[in-house]
Amino acid sequence: MTETPSADAPIPPGDTARANPAATEPATEPAAGTPGSDPVAAQLAEVQDRYVRLYADFENFKKRAARERDEVRRAATESVLGRLLPVLDTFEMAMQAAAQANTNLESLRAGVAMIQGQLRNTVADYGVEEIDAVGRPFDPSLHEALSQQETTGVPEGHVISQNRKGYRMKERLLRPAAVVVARRPSPAAAPAPSDAANPAKTQS
Repeated sequence: MTETPSADAPIPPGDTARANPAATEPATEPAAGTPGSDPVAAQLAEVQDRYVRLYADFENFKKRAARERDEVRRAATESVLGRLLPVLDTFEMAMQAAAQANTNLESLRAGVAMIQGQLRNTVADYGVEEIDAVGRPFDPSLHEALSQQETTGVPEGHVISQNRKGYRMKERLLRPAAVVVARRPSPAAAPAPSDAANPAKTQS
């Protein structure tokens, strides 16, 4: 009759079944809902991580682009103001000259003309040009009509005079020219027939 070994009996060497009962049991799969058990959840987590990284990169790009725009705008402003400062200096010299008792009108006029030419050259370097409107057909994209004037010396719809100059920078309008537009004179009213021209009225 075979005796059943007690729990306190020593385990013979090599008997791994008694030494580690779990080794003989089949491995069980992880329960549903545990990390790594759902491939769809893993893919979703990866997509979310990519989205967070992409959003952070986009926010950094927007901030960097805003800084670059500000720097370009500041550099352009500094360039324009730097070109205008000599004109301001010339104005100050002209005012000082005008305050002198021995300054005549002709020299003052020459100084103002020099300032005007200096300012024109400065804005021309940035592509600004005047709009030549007098004698040309009225163009609503370049001209601002202040009024119409009847005339036979200028074709109808053409500019008679210019009250304020217009300017554009390349293809962009900075300010329209304020103009007066020609209009055909209205026909004179026919004179009323006189009594001499109407014998029937005089014989009544």
